[in-house]
Amino acid sequence: MPEEVSTSRLYLLRIAYLVTFVLVGVNAWPALIHHAGPWEGMRGTAWSLYAAMSTLAALGIRYPLRMMPLLFHQLLYKAVWLVAVAIPTWPALRVGAMQMAAAVVMDLVVIPWPYVFEHYVKERGDRWRRRSRSGSPEGNTLDVLSK
Repeated sequence: MPEEVSTSRLYLLRIAYLVTFVLVGVNAWPALIHHAGPWEGMRGTAWSLYAAMSTLAALGIRYPLRMMPLLFHQLLYKAVWLVAVAIPTWPALRVGAMQMAAAVVMDLVVIPWPYVFEHYVKERGDRWRRRSRSGSPEGNTLDVLSK
């Protein structure tokens, strides 16, 4: 089992959450609060998503390992955007694509991949059924046959 995440890596994670909290929140919350009139559906959804991300990033400052799925989401949506939106329209979105690519690299560097492998890949998942009084999951074949 790999060693625990180092203190310096925890600070890097906290910096990543702080950057998300500030840079995303400084745009998202004013856009939501000061918007006048009805929203166009996808635009309103996007600003709401960004506001939620910035708020959850604040939790990541305190709980950097527990909030890592937020960084996974951030990494994946930026990578998908680069491939599906930026590359096909490269000349028009070059500056935005370069910023997104830098953010993807930051996420790839900051995320403690040995910890991710140990806790998200190798570790058993949560059970799917409620445990019976005997301690085994309810509804398994042995419980059904013994009744």
